Amino acid sequence: MSGHSKWATTKHRKAAQDAKRSALFSKLSRNITVAAKEGGDPNPDNNASLAAAIEKAKANSLPKDKIKTAIDKAFGSGKDAASYETVIYEGYGPAGIAVYCEALTDNRNRTAADVRSAFSHAGGNLGTSGSVAFMFERKGQVVVAKEVETGDKKNPVKPNGAAADEEEFMMAVAEAGGDDYEDADEEWIVYTAPSDLMAVKKGLEEQGIETKGAEMTMEPTTPATVTVNDARKVMRLIDKLEELEDLQNVYHTMDITDEIAAALDE
Repeated sequence: MSGHSKWATTKHRKAAQDAKRSALFSKLSRNITVAAKEGGDPNPDNNASLAAAIEKAKANSLPKDKIKTAIDKAFGSGKDAASYETVIYEGYGPAGIAVYCEALTDNRNRTAADVRSAFSHAGGNLGTSGSVAFMFERKGQVVVAKEVETGDKKNPVKPNGAAADEEEFMMAVAEAGGDDYEDADEEWIVYTAPSDLMAVKKGLEEQGIETKGAEMTMEPTTPATVTVNDARKVMRLIDKLEELEDLQNVYHTMDITDEIAAALDE
């Protein structure tokens, strides 16, 4: 087990989402509603998918009342009933970069048209089911800050237990059942098997380590290297897709190096 470097991709995507917070809140609420409905239980203790959806929402500061409303909507009736379905879209963007999109929609035709238009305008192509899925691996992801706030003006932060030391944290991750971890500057990113996400989160917390959030993600098995110019074209497609209300998550195989990350932040 050792740290590795995939976080630049996630960090850039998260920054883009944070800039569109109202749209992000809508997506998080929809995700909770579907997880609650598909799991058949409004109690996250009995519904792992709902627990993960709530954790992701909390990590993005979705208010508690909106979380409750989203859960209630899953078991509503009439005009309050939820009617979303999960749809996956796969395709290739500029420079042959594979793109995998997860949508929750109440109108499959509208969503398909919007996604196809985004790919077309970016110089990409929407593919068939399974055309790029094999290039990704589903994983759980737990975010852990190395330091936590104390509320004390003289000493505003303190070490977050074992998270303050890499060797100790590596042992804590192994003890909790995590598969791997990554150094993300002020945070650690812990990767887990999808079914172990909440168990690993709980395992870390039982060792006195505070966690910031937990969610499912898709990691590229073989990230592809591109030029800075092509990277900008790919990110224009990713940003356009993430603007679509029906799309929950957009993943790609582009390797965002330090050089490309700096260029995209300009």
